[in-house]
Amino acid sequence: MESKPNIQDVAKLADVSIATVSRVINNQGGVRRVTEERILKAIEELGYIRSAAARTMKRKETKTIGVIVPDIKNPFFPLVMAGIEQKAREKEYFTILSSTNESPKVEEEIVKNFIERGVDGVIITTANENGDHLKLLQEQGIPVVAVDRSIKKFEVDTVLVDNKKGSYQAVQHLILQGHEKIAIICGPQNTTPGLERFLGYKKALEDYNIELDERYVIHGDFGEQSGYQSTEKLFELDDKPTAIFSSNNLMTIGCMKALEDLNWRLGSEVSFIGFDEVDIATFLNPKLSVVARPMNAIGEIAFQLLHERISFKGALPKREYLLSPELKIRESCRLLNHTF
Repeated sequence: MESKPNIQDVAKLADVSIATVSRVINNQGGVRRVTEERILKAIEELGYIRSAAARTMKRKETKTIGVIVPDIKNPFFPLVMAGIEQKAREKEYFTILSSTNESPKVEEEIVKNFIERGVDGVIITTANENGDHLKLLQEQGIPVVAVDRSIKKFEVDTVLVDNKKGSYQAVQHLILQGHEKIAIICGPQNTTPGLERFLGYKKALEDYNIELDERYVIHGDFGEQSGYQSTEKLFELDDKPTAIFSSNNLMTIGCMKALEDLNWRLGSEVSFIGFDEVDIATFLNPKLSVVARPMNAIGEIAFQLLHERISFKGALPKREYLLSPELKIRESCRLLNHTF
């Protein structure tokens, strides 16, 4: 197995002393600019993580944790963050929040930055569920807790909501209201919530002997614009759906804007249920039906699991929390003549 680059490798490649490398990586100054640039180039070429030299030293607690989310604009994450921060303050921890904009490359840079800052642990909704880059944290002895998305390559504690159950209940309700032409605006199928919410939709159709119509399956990216564009595609169909299920809150907002622009009347012409509560849900007329998640509780549990990992120095088994969503039926679903 190939060994990981160390400070000696950096010094050798840059043709300087170990002490000079140490001064640069610890921002101590006193190094000529041209020499510093040579060292930084060597660090980049080798893929050296600046805090790697500290592996042989006893880690000191910084009472700081890092939180990584894919999209801070998504209202789900601030509410989860509120739960994390509440519990963190009780234990006198400080939190650092970073957003990746769904970029695995940016996420890897944030991970390295958190290592350099010496965080005690990381809570993450990863943009890359394979999780190869997160092994950097594991190698440093920094515990990780995953929220909303699974990490496939190694075992970490995970806090999820039963996405399949939530989407199944939403589609089942529409079916029992008499709907058979039910469209779904999907999230990315390479993510846990995107895939599981589609599988719940598919299972509900199967259980009620409704054939899945690919015309009604529109793939979005969890962003508002994709919700808008997906709704436009559904409106252009000759045989329009009588109901729409949106797989997340930002796509729901986009869908609502498109319905208004298209004069496609919510409730009377097309029924609707979205996954996740949105601020506008109870202000619209008609009020939106949603699958709601316990967002604060997700954050609180995530921090509790992380704190236990930080505090307990022995081995702990992998733990997974699967919380139940709540289907909130309001006015955006209409009853058709045919019912089961």
